[in-house]
Amino acid sequence: MKKVKLSTLSITLYTLLAVLLVACVKSTSTENGTAGTGTQSVSLFLTDGPGAYNNLFLDIKSVEVLVDTSKNTRQHDSCDWDRVGARNGNADSASLVWNTLNIKAGLYDVVALKNGIDTLLSTSNVFAGSIRLIRIDLGPQSAIVVDSVKYPLYYPTNFYILIKLKGDEWEEYASNSYRLWLDFDVMKSIVVSNGRYYLVPCVRNYVVSKTGKIHGAIAPQIAFPEIIKVYSATDTAYALPNPNGEFTVRGLKDGTYSMYIHSLAYNPLNTQPTTNVYLDSTINNIVIKNANTVNVGTIYLRRK
Repeated sequence: MKKVKLSTLSITLYTLLAVLLVACVKSTSTENGTAGTGTQSVSLFLTDGPGAYNNLFLDIKSVEVLVDTSKNTRQHDSCDWDRVGARNGNADSASLVWNTLNIKAGLYDVVALKNGIDTLLSTSNVFAGSIRLIRIDLGPQSAIVVDSVKYPLYYPTNFYILIKLKGDEWEEYASNSYRLWLDFDVMKSIVVSNGRYYLVPCVRNYVVSKTGKIHGAIAPQIAFPEIIKVYSATDTAYALPNPNGEFTVRGLKDGTYSMYIHSLAYNPLNTQPTTNVYLDSTINNIVIKNANTVNVGTIYLRRK
């Protein structure tokens, strides 16, 4: 398993985390505001861009959305969303209203949500309007399991993940009912320093019906790869195969992709790597267009 090594002290790293968090997911504000008439139903799903860990448990305490109930949400594009999401002061407009979603608070293993598997975080009624922010507040019990050993995940007290939206990302799948998927990128979200695992959340959003996917399998079974990386000029996603070798990468925008497969010669029944005797493999020119599914078949890795 590859680890990102840093040579900074923990206090310095927390400063870095704050900066990186703004780059990957955004923050914003308060609960005073007058809601417009009407409601809408929203369904929020959680899925995973996997990493080479046994488990990654997120202690999710609450999930809120900020709804812009005005007729034209574009007038608020210049708002200081980071301040609003951090709840530092009043909202910039009375039309910006926080709504708390109905969720089952507790630990969610995002590593288990791979290869097309997701979990429904919530279906809730909120005020009608454009959803500009999603705020996920975390408790202190988040943890990571590496080589069957459990470690705490480090992040500041009262930590939250804030995802900034334009307001048009959600899919209307039924009358006045909307849904959205949040893809938690494990590979980019864990930083290792001095034997500690730090959480730097990187989350992207997508809608299944508007994005493509790549499906396939890896053989032989002993060549179980450390990671499968799917990338284009503008997009990157990751996958890990199931024990039977099958994998699925979802949420891909239109584009031409390459797929890189790196093998550590894992035995799927034994997490300890053996000597790497299989060559890495790259497949080019995989075209995603109009939310299609590309089946690359079974990819046979060759021995060195």
